[in-house]
Amino acid sequence: MAKVILEFDAVEDQEDIRTALDGYKWKLAMWDLDQEYLRATTKYGKSHIHHDKEACDVEDAVAERYRNILREILSGYGLVFD
Repeated sequence: MAKVILEFDAVEDQEDIRTALDGYKWKLAMWDLDQEYLRATTKYGKSHIHHDKEACDVEDAVAERYRNILREILSGYGLVFD
């Protein structure tokens, strides 16, 4: 198993430390947004604006657009979900 050591010099680096440690949480949050909200709308027609109703064409188009934008942003940082 590989070992990774993160080293910070001072207490002033606390924000950088927290950012480094929370990376996986950010990934999970983005995955939830993509899968539970955007994909649920585009694939299953589930509305998250009007709960328990089908998504309208506008919601579907917006969800698809934002799924693409999310992937473009991740790709720009060299990140992927899978």
